[in-house]
Amino acid sequence: MLDRDGFRPNVGIILLNQKNQVFWGKRIRTHSWQFPQGGIDRGETPEQAMFRELQEEVGLLSEHVRVVARTRDWLRYEVPDRYIRRDARGHYKGQKQIWFLLQLVVPDHALNLRASTHPEFDAWRWNNYWVPLESVVEFKRGVYEMALTELSRFLPRQEPRTRFLRQGTRGNHPEPLEADKPAASDAN
Repeated sequence: MLDRDGFRPNVGIILLNQKNQVFWGKRIRTHSWQFPQGGIDRGETPEQAMFRELQEEVGLLSEHVRVVARTRDWLRYEVPDRYIRRDARGHYKGQKQIWFLLQLVVPDHALNLRASTHPEFDAWRWNNYWVPLESVVEFKRGVYEMALTELSRFLPRQEPRTRFLRQGTRGNHPEPLEADKPAASDAN
């Protein structure tokens, strides 16, 4: 399904963990790293396609993530002729993508690269939000930069990870905060 300009509708997914690091997948049997992405099927909305691709490529369901934001418009990249099948040359130019920023709300052990019979990735890692774009195939770098830039203003605010404890009455032993103390029913 191509638009009249020869671009295939597609979605891209920037998946964040709780530290605002991004999921980075290694394309199967290559040394290329990328975000999950995939085509929009006829009759699908971009959001429906995003959830389908999320499940197929990394094994996550809609309840495993929170949608933070999406790009306002389509972001396009052209695919060089050497990557286009001969029978598609002249018709197919590249991809137009809506990008989604998602927050993982479950532990990362929920990720499953073997969720489909045709895996896209054979390894993954968390990376800083501003991933080194040299690892991305050259013709996609501009779209990655545009998506990361547009969606960066929606990054969830980081909560401080340190706990502040009050000093106890005996020496330097901290006294637990009320929320850390076991409930009366837990003590039995």
